[in-house]
Amino acid sequence: MKEFVKKNFTVIVLVIAVLGLFKSCGDTRQLLKISKQMEVLVTKDEMTKELKRSGLEAEKRMIQATDRKLLVVRRQTEIGEEIKKLDIK
Repeated sequence: MKEFVKKNFTVIVLVIAVLGLFKSCGDTRQLLKISKQMEVLVTKDEMTKELKRSGLEAEKRMIQATDRKLLVVRRQTEIGEEIKKLDIK
């Protein structure tokens, strides 16, 4: 076995290097596929806007579930206007 390895050392190293090269090429394709999928994901600004919108909607639902005073109705109107502004952006 030792003699075989000594005799064919260069070929063995070359085969291992080629196999490693083929493996890394597959990883690159996979990385490209993942980066394309990430482009589709929501950006930070869009996520911030959506979180703010859902928070405002939750606040509006909470206000509607409690008693209705004049100040509360005004706040509901303000929330509705803020949501409209977020939808326009």
